[in-house]
Amino acid sequence: MPSEPAPASNAFKHWFNEQRYRDLAALLAAEARRFDREHFLRLTLTGLEERELMDRVRQTALACEAALSGTYRDKVHVLRAIAPQVGHTFVGIALCDFIARYGLDDPDFSLAALRELTRYGSAEFAVRPFLVRDLAGTLQTLTRWAEDEDEHVRRLASEGSRPRLPWGVRLTALVRDPDPTGPILERLQDDPSLYVRKSVANHLNDIAKDHPDRVIARVSAWNRGRPGTAWIVRHALRTLIKRGDARALSLLGATGRPSVSVRAFAARPKTLRLGDALELQATFRSTGRKVQSLVVDYVIHYVKANGSTSGKVFKWTRVELAPGAEVSLVKRQVIKDFSTRRHQAGVHRIELQINGQRPAETSFVLRRP
Repeated sequence: MPSEPAPASNAFKHWFNEQRYRDLAALLAAEARRFDREHFLRLTLTGLEERELMDRVRQTALACEAALSGTYRDKVHVLRAIAPQVGHTFVGIALCDFIARYGLDDPDFSLAALRELTRYGSAEFAVRPFLVRDLAGTLQTLTRWAEDEDEHVRRLASEGSRPRLPWGVRLTALVRDPDPTGPILERLQDDPSLYVRKSVANHLNDIAKDHPDRVIARVSAWNRGRPGTAWIVRHALRTLIKRGDARALSLLGATGRPSVSVRAFAARPKTLRLGDALELQATFRSTGRKVQSLVVDYVIHYVKANGSTSGKVFKWTRVELAPGAEVSLVKRQVIKDFSTRRHQAGVHRIELQINGQRPAETSFVLRRP
């Protein structure tokens, strides 16, 4: 999904505010003489504060449908004309959402419009209803897009067909069998654009959650000596690395089960409050006879509201450890609530993870006001 600087209120939904809608209405009125500005503003501004971000995206599309005159194609021509002037990628996403809602029965025209609009606001969400309606036919189009000269279009080929795209319609057929998107990934495995490579890595990471064997087989066959491909593989295997998958670790150069002696693993302070910084300290020594390449992570077992715990793996570092050598590591993490996690009071266990193995643990106590 395209990034945008956060608004001053730190609430993403305010990207669609009253001024934004008045500016958008002015663009539409300048392009479409029979545009009903008052109706558009009534539909978008009434109840605005109660709508979250994606609700505002959808309401924008609904208001465009209601306030623009003419056929579906007439309305799309207007949206294509104003797209370069909207100046905000989430407004661009709303234009794409219009096509997803009203253009499913005209797929060739609609997909061509999404190909153009995606450079102004990603069509990654809008293309998914077309994949649900006609998976094979839409994938043929996306496979062609994977060779497009525009990086936004190439990214759309990968991002739009991700099985588990956040905020997007889940593509259940591709969750069950991701092989149909293989030709897209093959074409993009060494794309020159980081924007595209990030999407390919995320696409593969989606697949790895359900079909790790298929991802391992695919990236094992790629030429990881190419920098772009190597970058994709590193990021595509992140879920498997956190799971301690030996095959994924090997592909990233880790040397298998670690031969180490952990001298210390501690969390400080032992008691924290929300907003405090947790400091982890780990010291371990090699007991092996060869240089070891070690992927070091840590696992916090968060206390849930029902008293059970749920582990989350965090990346720490990579270490090249010679025989008999010792290393000391320090990691700091602020413990604070997020929209996706509300911390609960209690004892939080922490495990040290090295090449997928967990040789030591510690804990801290979290107190809430």
